[in-house]
Amino acid sequence: MTAVTTAPHAAGPRRRPGARVIPTIILLLGALYTLFPVFWVVMASTKTSGELFSTFGLVPGTGFFDNLVALSVFEDGKYWKWALNSLIYAGGGALLSTLVSAMAGFALARYRFRGRGVLFTVLFAGVLLPGITLAIPQYFLISALGIANTHWAVLLPSIINPFGIYLATIYAQGSVPEETLEAARIDGASEWRNFRAIAFPMMLPGLVTVFMLQFIGIWNNFLLPFIMLSDETKFPLTTGLYLLLNRGTGTPVLYTYAIMGALLSIIPLVTLMLLLQRYWKLELLSGSLKG
Repeated sequence: MTAVTTAPHAAGPRRRPGARVIPTIILLLGALYTLFPVFWVVMASTKTSGELFSTFGLVPGTGFFDNLVALSVFEDGKYWKWALNSLIYAGGGALLSTLVSAMAGFALARYRFRGRGVLFTVLFAGVLLPGITLAIPQYFLISALGIANTHWAVLLPSIINPFGIYLATIYAQGSVPEETLEAARIDGASEWRNFRAIAFPMMLPGLVTVFMLQFIGIWNNFLLPFIMLSDETKFPLTTGLYLLLNRGTGTPVLYTYAIMGALLSIIPLVTLMLLLQRYWKLELLSGSLKG
């Protein structure tokens, strides 16, 4: 009888003890670096103007509700007018931008026409172009149209978003099968019906991501409304809080208003992320890098 010997399993590559510890520490440091300013704002919002400059930054104060009431009644509720303007700019601009991105992305992904490659290259170049370089030309165009210092002066430049179109194109290429569209055409469906009834529902998870990115971008935008608007009643939160900080040099109590306003301005973004997180598609972003 021949003895059967079994070779021991080859031991897998051993990981160094710090292979997991070091990345974890780096991630924790990154999270701390990101969350520390938010924590400071939360603590500072509880302080009166006297406590703000006389107590340690991470120690809570006693004036949270007083600051909230004072901010709410400041100049007949001007802060809430700024918040409503931000909601109009960010919500309306993100909705219109997402719709335009969906239609443009679907066309670039599923139609073949002359100049498509050049158009896509120009679009990609627009993604790489910093938005600040377009602010002054956009102001001259808006002024020529006679709509400077209006809500449209902030809304219109926000509708065309090269990055949103690029993401919608990549997502449409991966989520909308050409065979499904061809079958619908054979059944007599028009191109608009193809987009509305077939492509749009398939692209919806990716479009939610486009909407969320655009909403956050417009909500946090400072330069565009700062250039386009001169009427304080039309300011969004970013420009309004900047105004409070500028006035705070002569009236220190306005610093507490600005800090409280900054804290409140975070709440809609956090709420949006919590409501739409199930639609968040990391593969959309990774696919855009591969494309």
